[in-house]
Amino acid sequence: MSLNTTSKLLCLMMVCLGLMGSGCSIKRMAVNQVGNALTGSGTTFASDDDPELVKAAVPFSLKLMEALLNEEPRHEGLLLATASGFTQYGYAFVQEDADETEDKDLAVAEELRGRARRLYLRARNYGLRGLDVKHKGFEKALRANPKTAASVTTRQDVPLLYWTALSWAAAISLSKDNPNLIAEMPMVEAMMDRALALNEAFEYGAIHTYFITYEMSRPGGAGDAAARSRRHFERAVALSGGQQAGPMVSFAEAVCVQKQDLKQFESLLHQALAVNPDQKPEWRLANLVMQRRAKWLLSRTDQLFLGAGPSESNAPELPKKTVTTDERR
Repeated sequence: MSLNTTSKLLCLMMVCLGLMGSGCSIKRMAVNQVGNALTGSGTTFASDDDPELVKAAVPFSLKLMEALLNEEPRHEGLLLATASGFTQYGYAFVQEDADETEDKDLAVAEELRGRARRLYLRARNYGLRGLDVKHKGFEKALRANPKTAASVTTRQDVPLLYWTALSWAAAISLSKDNPNLIAEMPMVEAMMDRALALNEAFEYGAIHTYFITYEMSRPGGAGDAAARSRRHFERAVALSGGQQAGPMVSFAEAVCVQKQDLKQFESLLHQALAVNPDQKPEWRLANLVMQRRAKWLLSRTDQLFLGAGPSESNAPELPKKTVTTDERR
């Protein structure tokens, strides 16, 4: 964050704190100003080249947003930012740590996964609150009839639909021993399907990247699951111009491992590692996080594939080909 942005934000925070005991309208105005400043500064973390610095800084921002939501519980921007923030923090800095720790200390890994699940559920709850603000009674309707409830949402709701469903799905993926939570998957599916129908280009293919993994286990999916996943993979790569490592890592982990396709697994992960994080500064942090996962997956080749030895450390040279597209959100 630039010094100018930081100083403005700190001044707003000090004003907000100083007015906490003042009249409701003045306090609400101050809270809204700080909330708007926080929700508008997401690209600062996204473009950072130091994941460990972000890991240390994000909790403060998340707790500040929660404190502001206590004062202004229907602030749509804060509800969205808090839902997305807890989801991203849980995946990048808690669940990933759990996965990398498992071979060394299973008990610590399980503890971290429990923490990640709680963070995801907290994110989901903020997302559902945001959808309730925009569509009164949304959560109750969603639990009664997921597809009907999701059908009332509009293109403007796609960010909340995406982050709410993504955090919910992430919590379910870490809850194999919780049948009640697993039974909520139709709600996730309804929201993600609706988000895809409303704006398939959201965040340059983020929804398609989700479906790369989900299609491999979608109940009642038509045709070959791997073929469905591949279609989403190809669309995600096209929408991101080949500059995001996420789709490559997702397809390698979700599809290639299940199909035991070692050659494509290694090829895709090396392509992910070849993505230049500085090419798109707004995607720098996400690419660094996914490249970390790509390296971890390559280190586990002998565990993921029958008869395979450890992956070679040197990546093969890759064709320098990208796909361009209109940048839409």
